[in-house]
Amino acid sequence: MSRRLTRRLAVPRVVLPVLAVLAMTACSSGSSDLSPAGGTTKSSAKPRTSTTTRSTSVYADAAAGDLSAVARQAKPMVYVPNTISNTVQLIDPATYQVVARFHVGAEPQHVVPSWDLKTLWVNADHGNTLTPIDPKTGQPGRPIPVDDPYNLYFTPDGQHALVMAERLRRIDVRDAQTMELQRSLHVPCAGINHADFTRDLKTLVASCEFDGRLIVTDASATSIRKVIDLNAIQTPGATSPQEAMNMPGSPKAGLRPGASSMPQDVRLTPDGRFFVAADMLRNGIWVIDARTLTYSRFIHTGMGAHGIYPSRDGRRLFISNRDEGTISVLDSSTLAPVARWKIPGGGSPDMGGVTADGKQLWLSGRYDNVVYVFDTTTGALLHKIPVDAGPHGLSVWPQPGRFSLGHTGNMR
Repeated sequence: MSRRLTRRLAVPRVVLPVLAVLAMTACSSGSSDLSPAGGTTKSSAKPRTSTTTRSTSVYADAAAGDLSAVARQAKPMVYVPNTISNTVQLIDPATYQVVARFHVGAEPQHVVPSWDLKTLWVNADHGNTLTPIDPKTGQPGRPIPVDDPYNLYFTPDGQHALVMAERLRRIDVRDAQTMELQRSLHVPCAGINHADFTRDLKTLVASCEFDGRLIVTDASATSIRKVIDLNAIQTPGATSPQEAMNMPGSPKAGLRPGASSMPQDVRLTPDGRFFVAADMLRNGIWVIDARTLTYSRFIHTGMGAHGIYPSRDGRRLFISNRDEGTISVLDSSTLAPVARWKIPGGGSPDMGGVTADGKQLWLSGRYDNVVYVFDTTTGALLHKIPVDAGPHGLSVWPQPGRFSLGHTGNMR
């Protein structure tokens, strides 16, 4: 996503009909507890492999209510990093009230659950710090110096943290517990940002927002295996770089010469067949074949497509269209649009997550200094909660799942 809040596309609000949302069907799956503190933490359940049947959802272990023993110890809370105010605010999900606030390093971007679910990390890229939060209490710990932590992921074995050092053009591989630097992988693109792993957890696909590319690495980020250039592919409903340049607060300022695509969030579809990548300039999602790692198709969703979140039952994908003030709902199997939710009066839905019970979707209102709460069945906007300036990658915690792969809750 764009580093600077001044890079917003000024686009007209689009009003489209709201279609009926598919009824939710809860998936059931046994969850395994994580090991107790002390030594290297491991999940007692082995990561799913390529032998898993296609009918099994990638997110089966992150189904509604399927909390691990570690996650159950957490205090239910929503953590909101505010990039302009340099604060993190805590919202009680029971009362929808801000109940606490603390200051962190400059430009906190995301709040990320650790692989073992025992820590929440605040990524402050301009402050060059990772601040730990104890999810049992909601209290912050001492910040750890880390270069340019724009976003944070973890290797599937839980051994390494993958810091997306956006301005430094590299993925820094660090110890998942101490955050000590182990090595760096320099990337051949600008704006390394969001990522997700294949079903077998062996391959990582990450977006480079400023030059319109996706990169493919092994799960431990030891080498670049492929670069997928999105710029030469024609898509419907795109905003051209030239058009964007003439708009107030255009994100074009960060684009590299020749770039016409701005890929943002990346997620694997629940059936494991495709990666989908939201694109803020193309105004929709790229569909990438997860087996061949080649372009499959493009689906227009709305202006400023940004965040991607699967429902707890794995049947739907929620796409936040930041510059349009809408949420597109897609059938996760066909990727066909099934509904569009419009924020009354407009808005700027960005990053967030689905609640543990699957009933609500929480998203930051990046340019409106609010947090939105949507009903995932009806699409109704239930709450609009005022927060400090520049809310970004909020995390709803706890969430179901055996372990976290990073971002605001990429759970498996």
